[in-house]
Amino acid sequence: MHVPHTFSGSCELSVVIPVYNEEAGLDALIERVTKAAQAIFANRYELILVNDGSKDGSWASICAHADRDSRIVAINLSRNHGHQLALTAGLNHVRGDLIFVLDADLQDPPELLGPMLEQVRQGYDVVYGQRIKRHGETAFKRGTASLFYRMLGSMVDTYIPRDTGDFRLMTRRVVDQLNAMPERYRFIRGLVSYIGFNQTAFPYDRDARYAGETNYPLRKMVALAVDAVTSFSVVPLRFASHLGMLFGLAGLVSLLGIVWVWMRGGTVEGWASLAALILIMGSVQLMVLGVFGEYLGRMYMEGKQRPLFIISEVRRHPLAANAAADGEAPVIEPDLREGIRVAS
Repeated sequence: MHVPHTFSGSCELSVVIPVYNEEAGLDALIERVTKAAQAIFANRYELILVNDGSKDGSWASICAHADRDSRIVAINLSRNHGHQLALTAGLNHVRGDLIFVLDADLQDPPELLGPMLEQVRQGYDVVYGQRIKRHGETAFKRGTASLFYRMLGSMVDTYIPRDTGDFRLMTRRVVDQLNAMPERYRFIRGLVSYIGFNQTAFPYDRDARYAGETNYPLRKMVALAVDAVTSFSVVPLRFASHLGMLFGLAGLVSLLGIVWVWMRGGTVEGWASLAALILIMGSVQLMVLGVFGEYLGRMYMEGKQRPLFIISEVRRHPLAANAAADGEAPVIEPDLREGIRVAS
């Protein structure tokens, strides 16, 4: 039986949104998120916008909104760190009892905050959006995403729900555990699944992008897939071993065949087939080395213990709504928190 959650404090909700080149849709994003949050939490919420090294006017637009609205926290990363680390930076600054995560492209409707909150009030710690339809996406992207989640599910021990992204509503204790995880190659939806607690799916139809172009081309999708597999599975390493045994067995069978022909007084001919076998074996060996190298390289980067992200500036209004009404200047803070470091 689930125990309903209760919330208290001046900040009950933190909305975390990574932003990269989303200038065209920021006004609509902030308007819709603000309306959805105010309808439930009045002024007891904060909106954390993390600028991930945008090349357009996103940061200037975020600052303009932060100067007018005391509930907006503007975080500027020193460079482009990638979506998962930008999201991590925002999660490290939350003050709310609940944390609502969504992307800046408005494909995940912020108006679903209310229905998802009802699930949390029933005792769930994580309510994750599960896509039923994906409007505005190509058949190739839908197909490869479906294939990826099904392949990942067969390779990992942790249950990672299919057809989900980072769109979710979480309680503070889940985010505290998430922030305590120091790994660099982060697949946040997988990490949340690993944490456990009470989690449930919230089916919804994903909208088309509101404005601009996608910031997740095929190259980034492949990189995220590699991060997911190497973070939660050693199956590729086992596959390399199995492949070696398979080709070893094939070589032994071929050797027995050659001996059999020789014992009968025959001669094995065919330099072309021999060259093909050598090329195949060489390719397999290089592929196995590549798999081992991928894991080894990640261990090497983790061992450096560099900060996950570096923040150049945090911009927020000095006080709450009454300070904003007095027309005080905004506060610009250099943020000394440079991500999560592994304890030495």
